[in-house]
Amino acid sequence: MARTPFWRHLHRDQRGTAVIETAFVLPILCMLSLGAFEVSLIVARHSELRSALSESVAVILASAPQDQAEIDTLEQIIEASASLAPEKVTTTRRYRCGTDMVLVAAKANCSTSATVSSYLQITVSDGYTPRWTSFGIGKPLNFELTRTVQIG
Repeated sequence: MARTPFWRHLHRDQRGTAVIETAFVLPILCMLSLGAFEVSLIVARHSELRSALSESVAVILASAPQDQAEIDTLEQIIEASASLAPEKVTTTRRYRCGTDMVLVAAKANCSTSATVSSYLQITVSDGYTPRWTSFGIGKPLNFELTRTVQIG
């Protein structure tokens, strides 16, 4: 009988409930925060790469590169703009034969009677490893963006 008031008192006492609820909710909130932060970094990096490609397109449209030295300068601009290593940026000349939808690698692949249009294809690639991969969730991301610009 003497224990009955103690159990009633313990049943009404809610001082520790906030600590217990926090113990359940805090890890989930931390993971959500980490995920939101990582997603924002992924989106920012993708946007940075797209911006570098847009900048290169503007440079090409302002002054189409005529030789390999000018193309190399263009690659250096992209590398500096997006903080990329030289092997992460490639530029390739492509050609369109007449009204074909497919671009070819060499002018020689076009017939002599076809009008040949010149293009410069720029590809940037980069990778990002989110922190959540260290917890066994997901895998590293690889970005590869390509823009093709007519130069002649």
